[in-house]
Amino acid sequence: MVAVVDYGVGNLFSVEKALTTLGADVRVSGEESDLRAAEKIVLPGVGAFGDCMKNLTATGLIPALKEMMAQGKPLLGICVGMQILFDGSEESSQATGLGYFAGQVKKLNAPGLKIPHMGWNSLSIRDYAPLFSGLTAQSYVYFVHSYHAVPQDSSIIAATADYGEKLTAAVVKGSVMATQFHPEKSGDVGLAILKNFLRG
Repeated sequence: MVAVVDYGVGNLFSVEKALTTLGADVRVSGEESDLRAAEKIVLPGVGAFGDCMKNLTATGLIPALKEMMAQGKPLLGICVGMQILFDGSEESSQATGLGYFAGQVKKLNAPGLKIPHMGWNSLSIRDYAPLFSGLTAQSYVYFVHSYHAVPQDSSIIAATADYGEKLTAAVVKGSVMATQFHPEKSGDVGLAILKNFLRG
């Protein structure tokens, strides 16, 4: 079973639909027991970093999520669900992230380009990133964001994209992986990425 964390934010049901399309047994839930019973967890997120952390804190799930990530349970963060896995964000300076990935989330530096970055963009994929197994080097995915993560350790970056600057599109460390883009909105490429997560 794959648990999609329900904490009042995110594209819960579009993520659920995409995973169900791939044949996964999916449960959208904010219950700790469901997360612990799941083989894999998906942490979505849409909106402001601070709001997402406030809502997640209110669920009481943070200690359990940290414990399960530390124990090696596979987890996929999506969009702001990726950002809150870092230490903090310029968007919400008073909010503390989950801190699984060391680093900060910073506003995009894209002079002359529209912010938020919204639409399709190609990925530059690191050869060893299993999340992108079978994809071509210039696969296109769908972004909607104004901030991106800047990891302390660049070796965890699994893919980048260019939008005014080179931005972090995906990270992987241990059994935890995350994408700034929305795989559930990225057509066949997105489904292939989610399929790799389910297989991994």
